Order: sequence, then structure tokens, then C-alpha cells
Amino acid sequence: MQPAVVVTADIVHFTRLALKKQKELVAGIAVVFGTARFEFYRGDSFQAYLKQPAPALRAVLQARALARSFGVEQDVRASIGIGPVDSPVRSLRTATGAAFVLSGRSFDEMTGADRLRIVTESETEQSALRILAYYCDSLFRRLTAKQAAVIFELLAGSTQVEAAKKRKIAQATANKHAQAGGWSEMDRLLREYEKLVTPQTT
Repeated sequence: MQPAVVVTADIVHFTRLALKKQKELVAGIAVVFGTARFEFYRGDSFQAYLKQPAPALRAVLQARALARSFGVEQDVRASIGIGPVDSPVRSLRTATGAAFVLSGRSFDEMTGADRLRIVTESETEQSALRILAYYCDSLFRRLTAKQAAVIFELLAGSTQVEAAKKRKIAQATANKHAQAGGWSEMDRLLREYEKLVTPQTT
């Protein structure tokens, strides 16, 4: 059985945003997870179900970059659980399976500055996924709001030229923000993650 992914998350310091900004951020995160089963609850918390693991980390990082673009206090705290899911999934609140259990349990265990966990049933993959999560966290802790805005566009698939146009800044400025924000490292981490969680064909 090919593993699925469950993301359990909340928005850090959500209540410190003005109501208009809260609505913009919630709507933006919903767009990020638009192709997945997705549900907000308690205002600032959400869960998403993706049938394949590969896109999950990019979506989570994109949601984090979007939140960070609203201010350095904002972020998304997320746990990515990779494993089988009892199908069909009719409701995220009542769904069962290892991916839901792993994601929810790991999310409940997050403390302090911990913002990202990636958990799986595979012991051989777990160490590498833990390192990936730690590295992503270290990159995001240094992100400014302006850097995060550019990183958000790049995570969405835009080129630096396109990101500059969307953010109404010079291309040189977009490039500066991307470099300072660790985009090349982030892109490499994403490729390593996708390689790790994609079943190899022989």
C-alpha cells in the first residue's frame, strides 16, 4: 500500500494579527492545500490529507512562508505524518490510520521553538526526515517577512523574475531576498525529501 500524508498544524500567534489579516492568511493557506482534503478548526488550527507524500513538505513550507510574510512573529507549526490511511476518508475528524495517528501524536508532542516534524513508520527513513525537519526549521527561524514573501512565490513554482513582479520589487531585490533566505538550501532539502518518500521503481 502506498503511504499517504496527514498534516496537523496551527498558526503561531494567530490572534496577534488584525481580523482582516487573519482572514487573508486562512484563505491563503487554504489555497496552498487546495488539491488536498483540508479542514480548519478552532480558528487557527487545520488538518490536511494528501494521497501522496511528495508534495506535503513543499505545501507546509509554503504555508509557513506565507504566515511569515505577515510578520516575523507569525509561523505555522506542523507535523507531517507519513503512513497508511484507512480508506475511504470521508471526514478528517473521524478518519483513522497510521498517518493520522503519527501526525496527531507528533503534533501534540511539539514544544518550545519546535515548528516542524516529519514522522513515518519506516525506521530507515525516520532519521533522515528528522534531520530534514531540523534543517528546515533553522532556515525559517532566520527568515524576515520580506524574504518569506519571495520564498513563498518560489515555493509556489515562480521564477525569481515572476516572484519580483508579483511582489512588485526589483529582480535584484528578489534575488537578494532569496539568497539571504536560504532558498538554494531549501530547494535542495525539498528535492532530498521528495526522493526519500517517493517509491523507487525497478
